[in-house]
Amino acid sequence: MKLSVRGEYALRALAVLGAHFGGDVVRIQFISEQQNIPKRFLEQILNDLKAGGFVESRRGVAGGYRLSMAPDQIPLAKVIRHLEGALAPVSCVSERFYAKCSCPDEALCPLRSVMKEVRDAIATILETTTVAELVQRARALRQHPDRAPDFVI
Repeated sequence: MKLSVRGEYALRALAVLGAHFGGDVVRIQFISEQQNIPKRFLEQILNDLKAGGFVESRRGVAGGYRLSMAPDQIPLAKVIRHLEGALAPVSCVSERFYAKCSCPDEALCPLRSVMKEVRDAIATILETTTVAELVQRARALRQHPDRAPDFVI
């Protein structure tokens, strides 16, 4: 799995919306400036997240976006799958986007075996990490920017 710029920006935008959860809508300009995301690109991303049911919007002068559910109810894996597709590094180990591989015998393929372990590790982390944890990590890093927080995932 390689997270595209689009996927990265989407997760960063969701973290901003997660930090403001329970309040009023967040203006797109605020997210754009805070996260250094081009506004036009962010609009497309937020519309895609809206189509996926992750965010809702309000139009008009006082318009903006907010999460459509609590941040602890949005696993990163669900967002990434919506935007990017498979979490697996190769399609023959994907559980949701499986495609037959070209090796002669999948069951005996050592590369497939390793890639399955990689897929399982990625999926475990992303399925158990939520937008709420991104918000938590952002707060911890602001308090101690010199070191990454130790979180059990």
